[in-house]
Amino acid sequence: MPETWIVTDGAVGMEAQGIAVAEAVGLPYCLKRVKPIGPIRLIPTRFQLLLPAKARIAAAESNTPIVPPWPSLVISIGRRSVPLALAIKQLSGAFGLHIQNPKVPARLFDLVAAPVHDDFEGPNVINTFGAVHSVTPDKLAEAGARYAPRIANLPRPYVAVLLGGESRAFKFPPEAGTRFGNTLAKAALETGGSLLITPSRRTDPVTLHAVADAVKAVPHIVWDGSGENPYFAFLSLADAIIVTEDSVNMVTEATGTGKPVYVQALSGRSARLDRFHALMRERGATRPFEGHVDPFDYTPVNDTEAVAAPIRKALGLDSRE
Repeated sequence: MPETWIVTDGAVGMEAQGIAVAEAVGLPYCLKRVKPIGPIRLIPTRFQLLLPAKARIAAAESNTPIVPPWPSLVISIGRRSVPLALAIKQLSGAFGLHIQNPKVPARLFDLVAAPVHDDFEGPNVINTFGAVHSVTPDKLAEAGARYAPRIANLPRPYVAVLLGGESRAFKFPPEAGTRFGNTLAKAALETGGSLLITPSRRTDPVTLHAVADAVKAVPHIVWDGSGENPYFAFLSLADAIIVTEDSVNMVTEATGTGKPVYVQALSGRSARLDRFHALMRERGATRPFEGHVDPFDYTPVNDTEAVAAPIRKALGLDSRE
């Protein structure tokens, strides 16, 4: 039976962060994709905490039942998961980790892992540099080795391009995709290399088509959504990486490689992401994409182990044979 429950609203980026920590802790895990149902949806998150734990669970829909046997560790990500995660913690006595700013007092959890740009501190808060992630040398090597034969005919250097999409703060319409694609094509011609392009779930298919059409004259590959996502393989094989600015997860995962990471600006603005990108530039991990790709060095960004280590200690896992 899984000993870690990862509680989220089902967003892929949030689940990826929870899985990264769960894997680093070393316990088997399962995903609890939850959402409130009924009148509780009208109650602000912080006031839902006034309801009894069992009532909060009863007022939630989940992909798998929220019933005993309870987990030893509950990992929640995003403020909407807070009331339910704390209900599970209360009923089970599980160690509770929340990732990101929970918008409630940190003392309600055993540990909070909040990125520096969230500006959330406390005695039980670990401030991470961007998002926790599972980009490790072993994972990259395995993914790269499996995928390398498929692009062996493409000239190096390889430039991986990670596309985001529409969000509350940013827009990425087809015309922006065309402009970005034209700039990518020029960069590929300048380097004499190839583009490895992969979209995210938020990438508008029309925008993806616009990017693909703009780079058709240079060596490239575009993942069309069929088969296994080559995301980790592209990170592994790339000599440089270009990421759209809308995704903290993708930028942090890219910087986990230690390879040059360039950030493509989009239409829109987020004060929170502005802080994140400024910190990444100050660390020397990223540079704005201005049409050129040059090598540079920095220490890879990965704070996942800093979060997992105190959890293993608290659960007595480091002493296991």
